[in-house]
Amino acid sequence: MTDNRTYRLAVLPGDGIGPEVTREAVRVLEAAAGRFGFRLEATTHPVGGAALDASGDPLPPETQAACRAADAVLLGAVGGPAWDEAPPGRRPEDGLLRLRRLLGAFANLRPVTVPAALAGASPLRPERVAGTDLVIVRELTGGIYFGTPRGIEQGPEGRRGVNTMRYDEAEIERIATVAFELAARRRGRVTSVDKANVLDVSRLWREVVTSVHRDRFPEIELDHLYVDNAAMQLVRDPRRFDVVLTANLFGDILSDLAATLPGSLGLLPSASIGGGVGLFEPVHGSAPDLAGTGRANPLAAILSGAMLLEHLGESDAAAAVRRAVASTLDDGFRTPDLAGDGEAACSTQAMGAAVCERLESTEVMA
Repeated sequence: MTDNRTYRLAVLPGDGIGPEVTREAVRVLEAAAGRFGFRLEATTHPVGGAALDASGDPLPPETQAACRAADAVLLGAVGGPAWDEAPPGRRPEDGLLRLRRLLGAFANLRPVTVPAALAGASPLRPERVAGTDLVIVRELTGGIYFGTPRGIEQGPEGRRGVNTMRYDEAEIERIATVAFELAARRRGRVTSVDKANVLDVSRLWREVVTSVHRDRFPEIELDHLYVDNAAMQLVRDPRRFDVVLTANLFGDILSDLAATLPGSLGLLPSASIGGGVGLFEPVHGSAPDLAGTGRANPLAAILSGAMLLEHLGESDAAAAVRRAVASTLDDGFRTPDLAGDGEAACSTQAMGAAVCERLESTEVMA
């Protein structure tokens, strides 16, 4: 922060629909700043495929420097078929992984809510999903995606692929702490997901999570589920969950499963935190087929902006953005991914304008 309530924001639009949805998110953030009396100093920098095309690096040094100097980073999306054949180290997603490591972002938070106005858009029955309000806390920098040894090697009977799922006790403690602290601000319940009936690493996970709960957060309710049962319960009874705590691989799968509950990825924000600078991005990908058509849903990016504001301590502004989004949906605004039969669809820009209009008319909470 450069001075009292002035925040440096690094904006990384990325690829595909990233620039379009990010533009609307920044527009809403600026409206929130004007409404709630703080300032944003936003600068834009290349990442992913756009950066590869410009410089040959998916995370150029100048982008790295801007992100390190920022109070928060807002990312659009990276990737697309144009770079599918790129070699390792020169793929758009490599820039994202490097960015997470650069920022020390070990905890990924994915809220999943199903507003009553959109319950009918879910692939599940509306009465099953309406009122769903959960957050998946996924460990982001450890586990099988980063453990060693790893690779493809030649064995006596042909090639052999190896990946190693490993966690140190300290890694489990710090992600468990994030989940319990989050639950204390919500409904006070953590569900830890593992595979302790089969995996040694999951047995350690369960032991450490139980210890952190007993020693530091006894007031929080804790239960444990095996990952296969957790997947079933997310579909069968999603409203039973408050905070779901899990490892990198399981979190990747479960968060994508939970993303289907509202019926559109265009509603789902995320935050990656742990270091001094948080990274905020919509869950959806770059959707290159929608780029430039004005059909992309900006609400996930806008709601990622609300998480960004909360991270900066501007909780009243964050709450106002969420209320403005809810009011916009209640008033019937729908991008094509949300529009049902016979419902009119609005453009990316029109959805962003509608949210801004409702945000600017929102009363400032005392």
